[in-house]
Amino acid sequence: MSLHRLTQIVIGVPNVDETAQYYAEFGLAPVGDGKTFSTVDGGEQLRIVHSSRRRLVSLGVGADDTDDLNRVTASLSKLGVNAKTSDQSVEAVDPGTKVSVEIQIAERYTPAPFELPAYNGPGVDARLAQRAPGILRETPVRPRKLGHVVLGSTDQEFSQRFFQQGLGFKISDTVPGLAAFMRCSSDHHNVLVQQAPLAFLHHTSWQVDDVDEIGRGASAMLAADPSRHVWGLGRHYVGSNFFWYLKDPAGNFSEYYADLDCIVDDALWEPGVWEGARGLYAWGAPPPPSFLAPEDLGALMAGAHEDR
Repeated sequence: MSLHRLTQIVIGVPNVDETAQYYAEFGLAPVGDGKTFSTVDGGEQLRIVHSSRRRLVSLGVGADDTDDLNRVTASLSKLGVNAKTSDQSVEAVDPGTKVSVEIQIAERYTPAPFELPAYNGPGVDARLAQRAPGILRETPVRPRKLGHVVLGSTDQEFSQRFFQQGLGFKISDTVPGLAAFMRCSSDHHNVLVQQAPLAFLHHTSWQVDDVDEIGRGASAMLAADPSRHVWGLGRHYVGSNFFWYLKDPAGNFSEYYADLDCIVDDALWEPGVWEGARGLYAWGAPPPPSFLAPEDLGALMAGAHEDR
């Protein structure tokens, strides 16, 4: 795949300083002015800027070379989407999500492998005379990379074509007429676009090493402010990953995740078609109504109307 990763996102919020403090506590490392944040493996992957309402301003996607940029430019033109081009990037706005997506030549990265701890089980004594490593960790949880973003689109069908046919993302799974899980890397999904009454950012998702890091990270965030809790701990069915969702001060959800499905050979993966919420989770508490329809949607819709 010529596209190979998400590079950076820019989130617009009314309360920049408060939101930036949240992501520092979440485990992202502040860079420079404290409004840009890096992950362990992905480098600088988040920028917080001012906006009248919360939204995803831009999304960066890594490509290998100028051939990839030329392909994207031609494909977007076939969809009737105007693109801004340079020697290093192609930038276009998806009308459905209102997000500016920049395909940029970027280096691939190979993360330092995480050594999975030994687990004891029936008939398997893999860890002897020692406590589980997960309970002995004391350092703050640090996300390894930005994994995916979930966006509301007023035209999900066109947004799916924008990412798939225009940019070159591949479909991993779909919920007909509602959502598409799409990837630009070997991760099961890097972008999920779902039908919504307005364009908005539902959540960002950040990879950590394992389920213990999800639990440690979420526990620390909730110890500081219990109202941050949204949904978790659980395991998704589509994508298979463990998850825990929290809410930042602007109202965006942020997810710690681990153990996501990996697709390295397209011929060996058959995209699934899921109805309703069937594929949403395999176990854990049911999603709260505020996860499916964030409580501030009405206010966001009013704000979007005022912006026009």
